[in-house]
Amino acid sequence: MGAEQLKHGNRTDIFSKCDDYKLAEEYKAKGYYPYFHPLDENEGPVVSIEGRDMIMAGSNNYLGLTADSRVKEAAIRAVKKFGTSCSGSRYLTGTLSLHVELEEKLCDFFQKEAALIFSTGYLTGQGVISTLVQRNEYLIMDRDNHACLVVAAAVARSGLAKVERFRHNDMNHLEILLKNSGEESPKLIVSDGVFSVSGVICKLPEIVSLAKKYNARVLIDDAHAIGVIGKYGKGTASEFGLEKEVDMTIGTFSKSFASLGGFVVGEKRVIEYVKHNSPALIFSASPTASSIAAAIASLDIMKKEPELVTQLIKNAEFVRTNLKQLGFNLMDSRTAIVSVLIGDQEKTVIFWRKLFDAGIYVNAFIRPGVMPGQEMLRTSYMSTHKQEHLEKIVELFAKIGKELGVI
Repeated sequence: MGAEQLKHGNRTDIFSKCDDYKLAEEYKAKGYYPYFHPLDENEGPVVSIEGRDMIMAGSNNYLGLTADSRVKEAAIRAVKKFGTSCSGSRYLTGTLSLHVELEEKLCDFFQKEAALIFSTGYLTGQGVISTLVQRNEYLIMDRDNHACLVVAAAVARSGLAKVERFRHNDMNHLEILLKNSGEESPKLIVSDGVFSVSGVICKLPEIVSLAKKYNARVLIDDAHAIGVIGKYGKGTASEFGLEKEVDMTIGTFSKSFASLGGFVVGEKRVIEYVKHNSPALIFSASPTASSIAAAIASLDIMKKEPELVTQLIKNAEFVRTNLKQLGFNLMDSRTAIVSVLIGDQEKTVIFWRKLFDAGIYVNAFIRPGVMPGQEMLRTSYMSTHKQEHLEKIVELFAKIGKELGVI
């Protein structure tokens, strides 16, 4: 061939792989397709989908603040004052006084020197890590980390950083990798605080201890931890009393903060470096005023009403306890996420559909999102779920679980 062409099978069209992807259409034809169902209305624990009211047990709206009138009014006021877009990146014309206000409030909340806001949580993970870990430096991370951290590792590797992944929550394996990296090599350990699929909490005390032993820095992704664990919902470091030992925390506004965007907190010198060197920040449009105002309002509520966090965990624990008693196989968690292992792809999507038809929305995790045998239904809870919502969820899980032979 004159020009070298990439082949898919025996064909040369790069789009030919799209013709081979049939899984989504197969599940649509069977009526089991569990994704991309549009919400007509979203008022927290009860939403409208396809013209029906449904109990939402699949959202990351942990504190129920997307429906809080104070948050909505804050967003409306911000639109009236600043308009609908910042029309530029944080680096140039896209920084508003609201961005600075929220960064200052995040510093105060997490007791860190500096904070920096990104356009999304995904960009935060990618933008911070790939900027900090460079040629011949080590990034050592949990194998079950969120996709944005995996992409960050790929970007860092392309810049000739050395990337190692330890077995999930396996501190012996982490120590082996730290030891093998060499005493003089700069090292960053990265882990989810609360793992998004399972709801499991990382072994932060052990991570911090090993970081001190091998002279490494620690970054924790607290997307699913903030508003869920720790004092006032401050996250994983607070949960273990290790706020000063965790060097950097990243998070998102799309969950407990009822908004959109992401952030990192840490030492001022480090944040300043990221601020002026991260392509993910410099070349992305900044978060809108309405998003930032909603996050500020949510943070203020989180600080003033810690009972929201208490109620959230109480709600999740009610479902977790009852599903265990029924005989379901659950991931070992004590957070807002209650993941029910099914272990079979077809059975998982059928279970999902039966719940959906009965008025309960949960998340189906199937291949390639999880390994074969790890197919599951991930449920997640809000502080605003009522007792009757939780009882209905348990009742339907019991009924359908028996029908399908899961329990």
